[in-house]
Amino acid sequence: MIVQAGEPATAGKDAVLDHVLPPDTGIPGRSVAELTADWWRWVRAQPFSPYLDPDGRLCDLGQEGPVWFLAGTDGSFNARRECNVPTGKYLLLPVINMLHRNVQPVGEPDTYSCPELVAGAAVNNDHLNSAVVLIDGVPVPEVARYRVRTAECFDIDADIGEHRAADGNGRMAAADGYWLLIEPLPPGRHTIHVGANYGASDRGYGAMVQNFEYVLDVGGWVNTAMLAPPGSGIGAGRVASKRP
Repeated sequence: MIVQAGEPATAGKDAVLDHVLPPDTGIPGRSVAELTADWWRWVRAQPFSPYLDPDGRLCDLGQEGPVWFLAGTDGSFNARRECNVPTGKYLLLPVINMLHRNVQPVGEPDTYSCPELVAGAAVNNDHLNSAVVLIDGVPVPEVARYRVRTAECFDIDADIGEHRAADGNGRMAAADGYWLLIEPLPPGRHTIHVGANYGASDRGYGAMVQNFEYVLDVGGWVNTAMLAPPGSGIGAGRVASKRP
């Protein structure tokens, strides 16, 4: 991973680490583990996968509520994304993580039980090789202690109405990984660098590598019309508006 220190928006560089919350906390009404399930449902509900965003054009896709979701990658490329984030938003950052879900048609019996899903999501995360996160050039200590697992299986199709079974249930899933919940950052420019990899190459995604960077302008202008990925055939217009 190649990183460089960016100038923080606050005077004290170390002060930004005070915004990183312990993994056993959360926001009012939602634990970090519950927010990671929300993150996966958010990914599934979008017309384009946010983790394939090359440069930040999809940053505001489907964003709502008090937590602004950031995205990693699928491990096939390095990303540098420039995003504008409204003030007062928590940030949920996936360092490296896995999802295990049932993939059979909705309404048919589950292929995997909940304990099997939980065990499958844990496999690669039991073999974290390295994880480095820099916020405004300051390393977050002991990133490995920010492992978060969904306590129970969750309905990953909850936000995708057309994929619901007749009984209202969707496909069940479990998530496991390393996540940072960051309190709202002061207005201004902030940088976040992430580099991480697993050391279980004999398993699916066991050799995954994450290497991505966010440049966040907190309180800046926010896109209200997303730019479609290259080659998607969808018009790429940018409309900007100021959010509080």
